[in-house]
Amino acid sequence: MSPQQPRTGRTRVRPWPASRGRAAAAQAARERAELALGIRLRSIFLAVLAAVLGAAAVVVLLGTAGLLQETRSRPLTGEERAEYVKQDVARRWYDWPATVVFPEELEYTGLARTQQFARRVGVAPEIPCWAGVDAPVASALNESGCQALLRSTYVDQSATFAITIGIAVLKDEDARVGAAAKLPVDDRVGVRPVAFPGTVTDLFGAAQRQRSAWVGVGPYIVFVTAGYTDGRTRDSIPTEEALNSEMWPAAQAIGGRVARSLGEEPDVPRCTQGNAC
Repeated sequence: MSPQQPRTGRTRVRPWPASRGRAAAAQAARERAELALGIRLRSIFLAVLAAVLGAAAVVVLLGTAGLLQETRSRPLTGEERAEYVKQDVARRWYDWPATVVFPEELEYTGLARTQQFARRVGVAPEIPCWAGVDAPVASALNESGCQALLRSTYVDQSATFAITIGIAVLKDEDARVGAAAKLPVDDRVGVRPVAFPGTVTDLFGAAQRQRSAWVGVGPYIVFVTAGYTDGRTRDSIPTEEALNSEMWPAAQAIGGRVARSLGEEPDVPRCTQGNAC
């Protein structure tokens, strides 16, 4: 190539030192700005996080204080005492053994005001309410939502009289009051007798009933019916002898003892956690 011929290649321009310094300064400025922004965002995040954690801590403290206040032992209010009694009485038919609902012996007063004891012959299985009472009574119980019927049969001390006690279980006291208001006023109907084969009550059936009655307590209607163990029917008894001077008082006393036991007020604790407040 001739010395006079111009070069056609691209000329490389080398940056001046000053240019490199300005670029580095700009890059450094950008990095400082990004760092400052990151620091600000991190500060904001930490502040928000601290506020959230602080609020959560306050809520936890307030909740813990409220829980401690609520669960600490304190005296029961009058309303709480009444509810305790109501719930305790309402559970007895289910919680108590059959031998506690229907004790083995029940005291009554015989002629000449002598102390006598009726003896339990047997306890029948739990059945639906309608299955163990007469039709007019079943209608009243069904309309009020009767839950179950418990029955047991006793004999007086001389084994002359058979007495069946029936406990109709309603859902609560209001339902019991409603059912009782619908019961027929007729001493010929009520709970059906329960006879236990091979015992002195073997002949005690519906025809042998001499009289029936009931009493209400808590969510329960306690029925009682009585008759002779020798098979005598109501129709066979002369009118002047229909109300035996000993049979019916004994039956009432036995039924009343079962009812009082079911409705007896329990010992109520003084406080929400026992008797220590």
